[in-house]
Amino acid sequence: MNPNYKERLRAKDCSELSQDIEDCCDNPCIESRDGDNVCLNCGMIVSQNLVGHERRAYTVEEVNKRRRTEPRWREFGPRTMLPNSKIDSKGRLIGAKGKTLFSRLSKIQNSLISSIERNFWEAKPKLKMLTSKLNIPEYIKETAWKIYSVVARKKLTMGRSIDGFIAASLYAAIRVHEFPRLLEEVCEASMTPRRTVHRSLGMVVKEVLPELGLKYRPITAEQLVFRFGNDLGLPMEVQKKAINLLIQASKNGLLRTGKDPKGLAASVVYMAAKASNCRRTQAEVSEVAKVTEVTLRSRSKQIKGKLESLYLKY
Repeated sequence: MNPNYKERLRAKDCSELSQDIEDCCDNPCIESRDGDNVCLNCGMIVSQNLVGHERRAYTVEEVNKRRRTEPRWREFGPRTMLPNSKIDSKGRLIGAKGKTLFSRLSKIQNSLISSIERNFWEAKPKLKMLTSKLNIPEYIKETAWKIYSVVARKKLTMGRSIDGFIAASLYAAIRVHEFPRLLEEVCEASMTPRRTVHRSLGMVVKEVLPELGLKYRPITAEQLVFRFGNDLGLPMEVQKKAINLLIQASKNGLLRTGKDPKGLAASVVYMAAKASNCRRTQAEVSEVAKVTEVTLRSRSKQIKGKLESLYLKY
């Protein structure tokens, strides 16, 4: 940058500052307070100093002293909490009588909080962590929380696992919005046994979804074809070919009842990739689809038989 330009800027700032001081009182006393140059006699803000050279905070006292933000309000429950601290808001030590008083007040406050609010305090962070792990959209997260709120108000969690109902509510919301996520992925992310999640899911589908007017839609093989194809890095032409194979086999009499849609989707993806230049091994496809290689081979054999019979007709 041209040094003459810098000098002109400095001269301009100095002239503006001197002009503002002239507009001030008869006896100006300018000091810097909180990023502003203020006259202490009349209170006029002469200029602003937005450049800060703060030293980094290393201790707890420095962090508390330089904190400029307040904690967010809770979405539910009381907003005032009584902590078990030894100092008051001004940093002074609390005496023995004060400690006893605040301890009794905190017990009284905890007794006034309902069991549903305590349940929500534990469930909300877990649901947030689970949706973040699975990269779930916000609208599905809101539906899952609505489902879990009804579960808590119906007291279905009494004597049962909260983690299981959180995972079940999230998977029910996934199925309501037809989002391509598997039950195994939800169980793995929540670190909850499949049996627990499945039992909780049955109660959610039977007692909660009809009350909210939501419809549980089972997952289809067509929805999983694009999901598995993207995970395997296959081009769109191969994925469309896999969809066509599945449609043709279904028209020729392929029975889907009693068959896992994951196995059907994985088999047509494997067959389409094998017929193109983007080949994938059975181990890779079965790992992505969460099925065994035996299931993959048997479903591929059934679909291939239906397609061969279709070509024999013509």
